[in-house]
Amino acid sequence: MKRLAILAVAAIAYLVAAWMVAPGFYDGFGPPQPYDWTCPPPQAGANTKPGSGHLVIKVINGKSDANSAFTDDGQIVIGFLPGAFDVTGKTSITVDITPLPTCPQPPGLRFVTNIYQISADAPLVDHLVVGGQNEPPANLTLRYSNLEPDPNDIYSADDPGGSWTSIGHTPQAAPFTIDTHTNKLGYFAAGYTASGATPPGVVVGGGQVLPIIVAVLIVVVVLAGLPLAMIRRRRGGGGEEKDDEDDA
Repeated sequence: MKRLAILAVAAIAYLVAAWMVAPGFYDGFGPPQPYDWTCPPPQAGANTKPGSGHLVIKVINGKSDANSAFTDDGQIVIGFLPGAFDVTGKTSITVDITPLPTCPQPPGLRFVTNIYQISADAPLVDHLVVGGQNEPPANLTLRYSNLEPDPNDIYSADDPGGSWTSIGHTPQAAPFTIDTHTNKLGYFAAGYTASGATPPGVVVGGGQVLPIIVAVLIVVVVLAGLPLAMIRRRRGGGGEEKDDEDDA
């Protein structure tokens, strides 16, 4: 009985404390920092413009070195495997990441991140042999906000005003990020098709509703067991008193 009561009190105390102290309960579920928007949604409030990124990759023994380019705010990261670039005539490779200053929404698509241009002064190779298999030479990660529905794909284009193509996504990623592979640079954004829009209030913001529901259910189950435990204790206590009277 005492253990059950202590567990219930601890669960309630944690929920109350987590609710009052940010980020509290949402650690591991919320984004590490507010998203920096090119075109912030109305609910975003104060906003900082997104950052850019710059990287110089060394060419060692005729191959580009492994490295990663990212923006100052960490909202997009692209990692390059060794030998990812065609280094013909190069001693180094320069990579730049620039957020698009406008926010076009192609027909049939809804972007939930900024659009970024990733450019380099050398092209990527088509593929690399890794572990006996052909693999794309670059890995791409985009971070998104909890203020918009989760994206279901990453899209790329040669021209932001032209056609956009889905390049898919990997099945596992850190909260509020979406990953993919690419063998071509250009413009990138994460979003969903018009038919794949997330209904309001379902799973917006990386599934924050689920952990809340789970925590509430745990507390409900614990509290539901308290009356039964109290009844059992009273019955047990009454029996002991009766036995004492009989002994007397």
